Formats: sequence, C-alpha cells, structure tokens
Amino acid sequence: MNEETTWSSSDTIGTPSKVVSITEAARINNVTRQAIYVAIKQKKLKASKESTRWTIHLDDLEEYRNNKYSRTKSMYNGELLFDRNKGYYSVNQAAKVLNVPAQKIYYATRVGLLKAIRRGAAWVIHHDDIVSYQENYLNCKPKVS
Repeated sequence: MNEETTWSSSDTIGTPSKVVSITEAARINNVTRQAIYVAIKQKKLKASKESTRWTIHLDDLEEYRNNKYSRTKSMYNGELLFDRNKGYYSVNQAAKVLNVPAQKIYYATRVGLLKAIRRGAAWVIHHDDIVSYQENYLNCKPKVS
C-alpha cells in the first residue's frame, strides 16, 4: 500500500496520522478518481488540500464509505423499500436470488410473468412472487417431441 504518513499539530506527539491521495482513496474504494473528487466537492468526503495535492485521512475515508448512499437503504413513506425481513426485494436482488440477469426480471415484469409494484422510482418484488415466477416459468422443462 502506498500510504503516506504525515504529522499534524492536532495529533498526539509521536502518533502518525495516515492520509492518502485521491488516487489511493479511489483504489481503496474501487471507484474512479473523479468520483472521489466529486465527493470532496459535494462535501460528502472530508479532505484537505496541501499546496496542490488533496489528502484524505483514512478515518474520513472509512466514514464516507459507511455513510455512502446505498439503494438498499432507500426509504419510501418512512419504510425500507427493500426489506428482506418482510420479503421485499429489488430487481437486482431478485435477479441474484434467481441467478438470472436483471434484464430478464424487468422483461418478466413488463410482460406480466412476474408481479412487481412501483414505489417511487423503484420496482419492488415480493418473495412469494419470486418463488411463483421461479416455479411457473424458470423451472419448466421444455417439451421434447
């Protein structure tokens, strides 16, 4: 790992503070440098600019990663959109459960083979409907003549 160790006046004497560049932060988060730069500009990620280089404390990067937007945390009318405990799945989650591409799920909902409901901007599929679709359409053996 290509981390830099810097010292700041706010650190305890003798304790190094780990900071990384935008490039390293992008590699750690598995995103582009531009995504990190945008997060900094939108004040979603704390960073400081020393002369011409941005530096990011690893603690701040960890906090950003933990608070980053995730569709699985999306709310609709005060409830989680995709709550597996209640049996509600997103299209991508349903595709993973069924081991098929997400486009197959979208197509199945569009032609009426799989029941899904719209909540805001998202499609929500109930577990019972996933099981029904799997039994009625995915597990069917084609008839051989």
